[in-house]
Amino acid sequence: MTLTDRHRQILDAVKQDGTITVRELSRLTATSEMTVRRDLEQLAERGMITRFRGGARSLTLRGEEPPFMLRAQNGQETKRRMAAAAVGMLADGEAIVLDSGTSCVEVARLLPGRRLTVMPMSLHSVDVLIGEHGVRLLLPGGEPRPHELALTGPLALASLAALRFDTAIIGCCGLTPDGMTAYDLEDAAIKRAVIASAHRVIALADPAKFTRTALAFVAPVSAFDVVITTDDAPEEQTDALAAAGTVVHRV
Repeated sequence: MTLTDRHRQILDAVKQDGTITVRELSRLTATSEMTVRRDLEQLAERGMITRFRGGARSLTLRGEEPPFMLRAQNGQETKRRMAAAAVGMLADGEAIVLDSGTSCVEVARLLPGRRLTVMPMSLHSVDVLIGEHGVRLLLPGGEPRPHELALTGPLALASLAALRFDTAIIGCCGLTPDGMTAYDLEDAAIKRAVIASAHRVIALADPAKFTRTALAFVAPVSAFDVVITTDDAPEEQTDALAAAGTVVHRV
């Protein structure tokens, strides 16, 4: 493989994933990690990527959201650990608003048997919780987005405006020191309303989300009381969250 071909392969991988590690690129290109680091430095100097310790991220916004089913299959164990941590922070008797997204569906799967009032903003989570013992299920209005089945629009916003919750559990498309972003404008509006409706806001963010920015701005990092992530989340990003007063919980 020529240098040009390797650089093109690296750029394609970074663009597709948004963020990628040196180790992953080493396997992809069948070259040493030292060679990959040198390639990344050259690409960063040309303004084609941004380097961070141990990897690189794209400089372009990812305007399209990956399909729900594809996201549901990626990083399942990570999502389950984050979901378990979030559920462990809930007290019996709380009223919970549960955002849409694959991580929040994992939260829904852990709620049956708990004495909670829950309003999910996704029909995927409604399907998980309907008829389950212990959970008082509230259904919002709204129009379900195709495949995603997230509830959006005026009826969903009106449902959120009419209620006040103890805790909101929210997923994200991107979370940087500048704030949370979402791929879809209507989804961003729902997330803002979810945040406004709750006394406490818990965000779920796997490490990839800390190096990704999507189209629609949701809220500054100061809007989140707790961010749950994993041990390998980039310290530079999590330190910025902590400096803004957000509790970072690693699992």
